[in-house]
Amino acid sequence: MKKEVFEVGQTLKMLCSACDVEQNHTVESVTKQGQITKAICQACETSSTFSRGVKTSVAMGKSKTASPYDRTRKYRKGQAMMHSTFGQGEVTDVIEPQKIDVLFGDKTRRLIHSQN
Repeated sequence: MKKEVFEVGQTLKMLCSACDVEQNHTVESVTKQGQITKAICQACETSSTFSRGVKTSVAMGKSKTASPYDRTRKYRKGQAMMHSTFGQGEVTDVIEPQKIDVLFGDKTRRLIHSQN
């Protein structure tokens, strides 16, 4: 299976961490092999960086802020949050019905969600 090759300036649709919906993103930088290293949401200017095809950090744009982390809320992959201790984060995986992995800066932490 051949990997898709991207170019700087290309527009593609992906889940925006800040908007929480599929949005058009502009590819800002790519590797020599054409893999995305940075993309910016056209709607809110949120910048996402990637390493080996995996999102490694998110910097919110000027117009959006992440909602505060709430353990009773149900999260899905790609959603952004603001944690009182760890700061800005993005859900990278839903592990079990009540556990999520969240990327904060350069470290992934496991949190609970959907707890009533």
